[in-house]
Amino acid sequence: MAAVLDALPSPTVLIDEDGTVLLTNSAWVHVAEMIDDGLLVGVGGNYFQMALDMKDDATNRTLIAKLNQLSRGERTSVSSDYALPHSDGVTWFHLQASRVGDGGRVVVTHTDVTSRVRAERASSWRARHDHLTELPNRVHLHDLIDAELKRPDRPAVAVLFLDVDGFKDVNDSLGHDIGDELLRELAGRLMASTRAEDTVGRLGGDEFVVLCRDCDGDGAEVLARRFQNTFEQPFELDGRSVRLSASIGIAGVGRSDRQPVRSTDLVRDADLAMYAAKAAGRNRVRHFSPDLRSAVQQKMQLAAELRDAIESDQLVLHYQPVMHVPTGNCSGVEALVRWQHPERGLLPPSEFVTLAEKHDLIVPLTRWVLATATRQVAAWDAAGLPLVIGVNISAHHFTTGTLVQDVADALACSGLPPERLVLELTETSVAEDPKRAAAQFAELRISGVEVSIDDFGRGFSSLSQLISLPVGVLKIDRSLVAGANGRASESAAAIAAVVGLADAFGMRTLAEGVETQEQLAVAAELGCTFAQGYGIARPMPAHDLATWMVRRAAGRPPQPLLTAAAETAGVRSPAPRV
Repeated sequence: MAAVLDALPSPTVLIDEDGTVLLTNSAWVHVAEMIDDGLLVGVGGNYFQMALDMKDDATNRTLIAKLNQLSRGERTSVSSDYALPHSDGVTWFHLQASRVGDGGRVVVTHTDVTSRVRAERASSWRARHDHLTELPNRVHLHDLIDAELKRPDRPAVAVLFLDVDGFKDVNDSLGHDIGDELLRELAGRLMASTRAEDTVGRLGGDEFVVLCRDCDGDGAEVLARRFQNTFEQPFELDGRSVRLSASIGIAGVGRSDRQPVRSTDLVRDADLAMYAAKAAGRNRVRHFSPDLRSAVQQKMQLAAELRDAIESDQLVLHYQPVMHVPTGNCSGVEALVRWQHPERGLLPPSEFVTLAEKHDLIVPLTRWVLATATRQVAAWDAAGLPLVIGVNISAHHFTTGTLVQDVADALACSGLPPERLVLELTETSVAEDPKRAAAQFAELRISGVEVSIDDFGRGFSSLSQLISLPVGVLKIDRSLVAGANGRASESAAAIAAVVGLADAFGMRTLAEGVETQEQLAVAAELGCTFAQGYGIARPMPAHDLATWMVRRAAGRPPQPLLTAAAETAGVRSPAPRV
């Protein structure tokens, strides 16, 4: 028996029914000498007492009871994992015991599984923590919040949802490596600002969640303000000093509130409050209220209705005339979508276009607009009213890569010549990916479709980007036109600069949002090619537009442009243009 035990590589002992050690092998002696703190007994010592000396707890007492049962033949085997602490740390063993013969003797082997246990623990830790910041991740955060909410003696609990304002700009301008550096530094700042009982975690991206134990709404707001104060110190990133801010949402349950609450509910509510903080202007703190959830539910319902509206022809187009400034002729229109909601009436695009972008409906919506607008212009053309039509394209549609084909399909179905279609994209959407923009613009213009940059002067695209874009028209943003009260104004100087820039690149200009005779006169004096706004005509349904065009063509006398503009100023509405 001694020779058999000694041949085993794992530390092994033979014990009798009372736990007395009868034999040990060389591996057992080697481990005892390595530990050298008297934990492991030798021949003649008591194995059961050794286990209790290590730790007298329920686990070891249960193990001794099982070994006794094995010795009496009441069990076929015993196995267990246990930790052996010593001066150099902790070694993990897998214990396996079997009965030897009928005399009640038991052989017990102890296999070192430290490497396996450490690997399993490391894997478990990685599964519950964010690899970048080493903070608890989404799954672990929800487990911690649920555990806190289920406590029988639960105090007040609050959750903070923090999102960094402007984080995307850091990634886009400095690169993702610098963005990661920012997130690591921010994680350290948040940890330094919390109480000992709070837990900071990262959901992903630039979104952080803080679990505040024993904390009411007022305490949570104090902590949120403390977080915001950490942003007052600039972040030093790649040799640059970057100032950022944070929008924070708060949701919580009180000590007396015993309604069942899940972590998903609490985090969702804090998320809604955070978005309310962003909508209010960023760098703000907002508490959750049921109205926020109701608003989201209404938007979800409206999004579902919008999907049906696109398919069931509830959408309509209104058309706003575009004036050719040198002649005063209106030979073009811009198509503006409206939703004829069966219950809420006629909705402007501000009520549903952003919703369409968030719910992946913007592409089918734009396809509908392209198809409807080109068919309408083809019908006007057949009726002897030739017009050029402008259609707004969302940045989301622009990035799908289907824009060129969608335009080609609409033109083919309507039979409208491509020269009669102008696509309008905002300056900021083009600036996000100028190379892709240039490629698609070139393909569209080769086919005959004109391209214009909308809201020019509002964004921050560079001159080099503008040079590289094959664009035919710059639409001057209405904010510049609104300030053009006289040629000597700063806005007028900005308009003159844009007109000069467009001329140098072979482009034409269109003044948007012309509301007054004076603004139209300034646009004409500064050399704008086109003008559009309520001072010329409001957007109108297709049948009204045809009537307006015929009446204008028949009744406009050959007189100065300003008088012609004054004639049409009577159709201006005090409502803002959408």
